[in-house]
Parts: sequence; structure tokens; C-alpha cells
Amino acid sequence: MAEPLIPFIHAPEIPLSFLEHIPLLGDHINPARPPSIKPFGTLVALGVYIGSVITVRHARERGLDERKMNEFILWILVGGFVSAHVLDAIFYHPDRVLRDPLYLIMLWDGLSSFGGFIGALSGAIAWRISRAEGILPFCEVVNSAFPLAWVFGRAGCASVHDHPGKLSDAWFAVRWPHGSGYVGRFDLGLIEMVLTIPLAIAFLILWHRKPVRPLGFYTGIMCVAYAPVRFFLDFLRESESTIAGGDPRYGGLTPAQWACFGLLGLGVYFLRMAMRGGSGGNTGRGGAIVARDAEVSRVSSPDDVDGEEPVAER
Repeated sequence: MAEPLIPFIHAPEIPLSFLEHIPLLGDHINPARPPSIKPFGTLVALGVYIGSVITVRHARERGLDERKMNEFILWILVGGFVSAHVLDAIFYHPDRVLRDPLYLIMLWDGLSSFGGFIGALSGAIAWRISRAEGILPFCEVVNSAFPLAWVFGRAGCASVHDHPGKLSDAWFAVRWPHGSGYVGRFDLGLIEMVLTIPLAIAFLILWHRKPVRPLGFYTGIMCVAYAPVRFFLDFLRESESTIAGGDPRYGGLTPAQWACFGLLGLGVYFLRMAMRGGSGGNTGRGGAIVARDAEVSRVSSPDDVDGEEPVAER
């Protein structure tokens, strides 16, 4: 008979008790609950940092303006993290929102992945409106590095086991503490982390191989790959009525499962765009944008654009 083989590893927080002894600062620290380095936040921050570094490097390799790329990253990060909490609160903890509406602004307390996706998209659109510039080349570069960042994000989830799944005796189930022993239970954060690793590796390999993929390729593949996997994995999640940390259901599906339909449709749209563009980075509708902007950068001077740097992707 099969039995769970994966141990339940609890990553402890690292207390920063020494801060209590710093003049002025120590007066505002509760000795019973000193600041600490939390595994979830650390891994998420590491994912954001690594993803941002790779994104900027990829942008440079494709001739995109580095300053604009950094601005774009900031806009989608702010939109993503704000929306990740707000939508998590509304759809996963509506009772708490009704009891305490201020919970909506407690951005550190609970995040939703699809809330983050929606917020990042909103941030990208807001950046486009404010800059009056196309966003698809920037989105593609971000999405080429996103799976690797997502691996670290889901590693953070796995470190705190905040996505408990159904009971199981499968070998890849986790030995979840139960009384004086354990029960086998799926850890959806861990499973998703492992399943994302091949996609992250594939994207990094494809990025450095010819031909250059047309615009829409990485965005489309990421959406089409993630949506069905997440949809079916959520059937393994416990409901909120069964265990703390379980997910609510709306019409028999989790909020993320409903969002998967939209994500899949978005992925199909971008893949069709990539297919129409053909192979190579400067072909098709999207590639024409990059080629046009690159040409502008070669013939424009900073004085040509109201004293700013050329609009072009350098």
C-alpha cells in the first residue's frame, strides 16, 4: 500500500530581537513579538527580484528601453500586489470583510494569485494610458521570466503550507501533522511549484535559441499552460468548511477556477497573434512595433522627443 513520502517541513521565522536594543527604534518594538524574517515573504521577494533582473536583461537583449522597462515592472508590481490582497479578501474572505472593512487595506494579510494577475494587467493598462505607448513588447519580456519568479512564489506557499489539499495516501502527498501522528495530504503550493519548474526552464532555453519567438508567444504559452493545470489542481483543494486555509466554492468551483476560463481565452488569443506573426522577433503585427521603435531610436535624438530620451527600444 502506498503512503506519503514527503515530510511536513515547517520553515521557522528568524526573529530580529537585536532591533530591540537600537536606540529610538527599540522603543517601538514589542519584545513578545519582535520583527522577524518570514520564509513566505522572503521567497516571494526573492522571486520578484530574480524575475525583475532577468526581465531587464531580456529587455536589453530585445532592444527595449531599460528605463521604461523598469517603470513598467513597478506599475505591474504595485497593481499586482494591491489587487492580490483586495480580491483575495473579497472572494476568499467575504465574511471578514463584512465584519472589518479595513481588512481590505491590510495588504500583508493574504494574497490571491489570480488577483495578482488581474492587478498586474490593470497596472500594465494604466501604464499604457499614462505613457501612450504599446505594452505588448514589455508584457512579453515580463512573461518570458515570470515562470521562474513563480517558482519562488509557490516555494513560499509550500514553506508555510497555506494551500492544503485533500487527504491522500499517494507517495507525493505530504505527511500533514494530525494529533500525535500524521495524515497524507496534498500540498497544492508544493505541487504547483514543482510543475512550474519545467515551464521556467523551457522559457529560459527558448529565449536564447533562434529564431526569436514572435510577440504573443510567451504570454500565450504561459496562460494556456497555467489555466488548465490550475483548474484541475483546484479540485484537490480542501473547502473552507473542512480545514483552515481551505477555499470557498461558488457554483461548485473555486474563484481561481472561474478565472481560469478567462486566462485560457486570453492565452488562445495571444497564441493566435503569435502564429499570425510567424517566426522571428521582427515579423508580424507585434514584431513590426519593435522594428518601428528600433528604427526611431536610430534616427532620433533626445531633443526630438521634448527633451527626453528617444522613444525607441534601445
